[in-house]
Amino acid sequence: MKSFKELGLQRSFIEIIKDAGIETPTEIQEKTIPLILKGKDVIAGSATGSGKTLAFGSGIIQNVHKKKGIQSLIVTPTRELANQIAKALSKFSKHKKFNTVVVCGGLSMNRQVRELQTAEIVVGTPGRLLDHIQHRTIRLDGVKILVLDEADRMLDMGFIDDVDQIIAACPKKRQTLLFSATISKDISRLAGRYMKDPKMVSAESYVDPKKLKQIYYDVDEGTKFSLLASLLRKDHAGLIMVFCNTKRTVDFVARNLKEEGVNAEAIHGGFTQSKRNTVIGQFHAKKLKVMVCTDVAARGLDIKGVSHVYNYDLPRESKQYVHRIGRTARAGEKGMAINMLSKDQHAFFRAVMRDNDVDIVKKPTPQVEKIKTKKVEPKGHSFRRGPKVRKERRGNRPTRSNRSARERSSSGKPSGRRGGWKGARPRRA
Repeated sequence: MKSFKELGLQRSFIEIIKDAGIETPTEIQEKTIPLILKGKDVIAGSATGSGKTLAFGSGIIQNVHKKKGIQSLIVTPTRELANQIAKALSKFSKHKKFNTVVVCGGLSMNRQVRELQTAEIVVGTPGRLLDHIQHRTIRLDGVKILVLDEADRMLDMGFIDDVDQIIAACPKKRQTLLFSATISKDISRLAGRYMKDPKMVSAESYVDPKKLKQIYYDVDEGTKFSLLASLLRKDHAGLIMVFCNTKRTVDFVARNLKEEGVNAEAIHGGFTQSKRNTVIGQFHAKKLKVMVCTDVAARGLDIKGVSHVYNYDLPRESKQYVHRIGRTARAGEKGMAINMLSKDQHAFFRAVMRDNDVDIVKKPTPQVEKIKTKKVEPKGHSFRRGPKVRKERRGNRPTRSNRSARERSSSGKPSGRRGGWKGARPRRA
């Protein structure tokens, strides 16, 4: 294991890293930092929590200069991940005091326009970045380092056209860093179009499979919540994440858990950014025991101390299962993944078992007292059924509604009102 000094980092930067409690590089940092500092294009296979922000941040912090305009752009799929990256970069670059601006939905467009005028580093989501590009409120002609983070997720969410246009707005002479949990054919094609002789590296999963126990219960839909509440009442040592597939289910589960005295909160794109940040902050600080969430809302969040992951719903995309369970059993800690398998979940479960190298053990379903639950009606956000094709006002480009549901949360539209942006309040995932 090399030291940060051996990787080529500046002494002042190393001191800040040590102050943050980081003593030795992770595998992905050891493999990528020397390449990044040499100005190479890099494709890195790396999961959330592996230390990739510090990896690509090292090149940004050592090569960006104050008051020289926007020199680095990090594109990421969700607002939460954008905020998390910006916070980490601000901490690691405190000796240089860069102006790092987050460009995503849920924040004032006018405020972003003002902040971009003095920015050196921009972290943003595809939709809102494209809005700024099209309205000429951001200049990317000085970008030296372009980072595509969680690239696989951006493609899964249908952002390929947006990413293409964002990359086209950057100079051809630049360094491009692509980080992705999986390196698919689509990722390889993207790299082939926009990267110059990229160096490919990968790190082993940050999750220790020997310390991760995976189980499932067969349960009737009518007693599913009762089983969850019964299991959560037991004494768990760490933090707990409960995954659901829809916002409606997230709201239902979180509300009824609170009715049962469980310290739980919901997080999904139907809430304001302020609300989402508050919930995440409470969970980080361990003031909140259970976070009930959708995949999109929790994507990319690096939260230490998660001991249990519950799949109240099995993910519709089988590979998403690995992302979910990867939030526990990290850094030598034990973890458990509990899957609640109702009748309509069997097809998803078969896909998970077929497509992933996992060992999930069936457990006898305990007898629990059925809880009378309360229904939850949507408030302040909308729910939709099934993917539909509709036309966006922007360029009349047809997109799937699941794309707009997720990403239009990260974009806005000009209102036509003097001095303001109104944007049709989007449906968020």
